[in-house]
Amino acid sequence: MKKLIIRGDPGLRKGGRIEYDGDEYEVFAVARQGDWHGPDRVQLWCTIGKEDEEETFKTQEYIPMHLETDNVDAEAVTVLRERAEA
Repeated sequence: MKKLIIRGDPGLRKGGRIEYDGDEYEVFAVARQGDWHGPDRVQLWCTIGKEDEEETFKTQEYIPMHLETDNVDAEAVTVLRERAEA
């Protein structure tokens, strides 16, 4: 599991699936930053991980500030699924 800060909005929402850095990840949470008083481009602060890490995320068996964090432009992320199916 890791934090991924995406500069720009590739159309991603909670429950989506992305390809980043050669691997596929589930998107567990998305916080949108910078709409009003932020940088010139919106930022999506995402918690991502593999499918088998979803239970760890739901039960909060991790320390958020200890997660590895990456910063990328929206162009570096391929959206495979925009959001969870209803």
